[in-house]
Amino acid sequence: MDHYRNFIPLSLEEETIGKAVVNAAYKVHKALGPGLLEKVYEVCFAHVLTKEGFFVQRQLDIPIVFDDIIFEEGLRLDVMVNQLVICELKALETVNPVWEAQVLSHLTLTGKRLGYLINFNVPLIKDGIKRFVL
Repeated sequence: MDHYRNFIPLSLEEETIGKAVVNAAYKVHKALGPGLLEKVYEVCFAHVLTKEGFFVQRQLDIPIVFDDIIFEEGLRLDVMVNQLVICELKALETVNPVWEAQVLSHLTLTGKRLGYLINFNVPLIKDGIKRFVL
C-alpha cells in the first residue's frame, strides 16, 4: 500500500489524450474491422487523431541513453500523441507478452507516463486495448 502514496495522477491533458486514443481506436476498428495490415490501422488511427486537433507523430526513433552516451540505434514507436502519450499498434491474432514490455520500455526511455497497446485484430476492440501508466 505504501507505494501508492507517492503516485502522481496523470495531467488533464494526458487523460484527454487517453480518451481520444481509445475513441480513435474504436472509430478505426468500427470502420475497418479486424484482419488488415498494421500499417493500414496506423495511418487511419493517426488521421482520426490529427483530424481531432492532436499533434501526431508516427514511427519515431527512440534513442537509448546509457553511460552518458546516446545510442541512435534505439527503438521505434508507432505513434506519439501531443508528445505525451505513446501508442503501440498491432494487428495480430496471437497476443505476445513482449509487446507489454515494449510499451513499458518506450515509456521508460522517453520519460512519458501514459501508453497504450492496441491490437486491432480482435472481434471487439475493447479486448484489444491495454493502458499503461508509469
